[in-house]
Amino acid sequence: METLKPKIIRTATVPQSLDLFCRGLFKYLSEDYEIIALSSPQPELGRIEKREGVRTIVVPMKSRIAPVSDLVSLVRLIRVFREEEPDMVHSITTKAGLLSMIAAKAAGVPVRVHTFTGLIFPYEKGWKRWILRLSDKVTAACATHVVPEGEGVMEDLISCRVTDKPMHVLGKGNVRGIDLDYYRCDGEMKQRGQEIRDWLGIRKKDFAFLYVGRFDRDKGIEELIRAFYKLNNKYPDTHLLMVGEEEKRGRRLPDVVRKMMDMHPCIHQSGDWLLDVRPWYAAADAFVHPSYREGFPNVVIEAGAMGLASIVTDINGSREIIVDGQNGVIVPSHDPKALYKEMASFVRDRSRLRTMAAKARRFVSERYEQHYVRQSLADYYREILND
Repeated sequence: METLKPKIIRTATVPQSLDLFCRGLFKYLSEDYEIIALSSPQPELGRIEKREGVRTIVVPMKSRIAPVSDLVSLVRLIRVFREEEPDMVHSITTKAGLLSMIAAKAAGVPVRVHTFTGLIFPYEKGWKRWILRLSDKVTAACATHVVPEGEGVMEDLISCRVTDKPMHVLGKGNVRGIDLDYYRCDGEMKQRGQEIRDWLGIRKKDFAFLYVGRFDRDKGIEELIRAFYKLNNKYPDTHLLMVGEEEKRGRRLPDVVRKMMDMHPCIHQSGDWLLDVRPWYAAADAFVHPSYREGFPNVVIEAGAMGLASIVTDINGSREIIVDGQNGVIVPSHDPKALYKEMASFVRDRSRLRTMAAKARRFVSERYEQHYVRQSLADYYREILND
């Protein structure tokens, strides 16, 4: 008689989050578990079902604060969990975490896990800050297990008194891991990078920095643009590649900064999100990530896997990925002068840059290789399901 696999329902507010954080993971876990993906009704959920070979369940959820809609979603989640009777519910993202953990507790699910990829409320003000902090506290209170994505997130959960439950960072942190075969700057990828440089008019002797992410204030874009203007004024052979776009819901850039980005001939914007960013990594000489806050920035890991040294700010995640002076450098956040100083140092001292770049991929392979990250999660599942 075939033994039934333990049933795990993985939830996120929108399927894009499951696609981002769990691509390939569900198929990997399906060898030992019955995995169900649950999220809002968007096309990505169907693609996850087909690619990962798992069952999916649709429950509409709003990312923003929406009391009436949230109550409806909560009732639906309770009904789903009671019907499915999973051994575990594991949530990621803020709203799915709150609703899933309350619903799973109400439905009597024995193991309830929430992964915190970062805290939002410390960067908000007024009533919104209070609501978001309360949401995180309720999520943690209803969970049987709290998993911070990295050491910095765990420190925040403790210092902000979100929970006093025992917590455990899986592996070296990071929930996604990286496919080192995919993120590899081989001969073909170098050629694709050169094609981008040729297309943008970037000569071989020129120096190109790369930024990948949202174009909003919290990502440090204003400091980056001001630092680059100063850098390019002194070193005209420098360029800034920017992959991403400005999001409507983000903290919008000041108009003057947006105009500075659009007007400078050596600032090259991708114009949209790209399905494959690897050629842009291959086109760059160094990576820069001046964000104000993160959980665990995957783009810094990707850059390292592609052999780029990084300049990052002294924030959660970034300071765990980058060892200052080894595979990149760390600067204070909100400090365009410090950012300019290190960018200029990269341009001047190519020998030091090459030394750091040579270590970048090795650092990533030792800490964030995808199989290691996935196995750390699988081991954790086995441990808590057998408690």
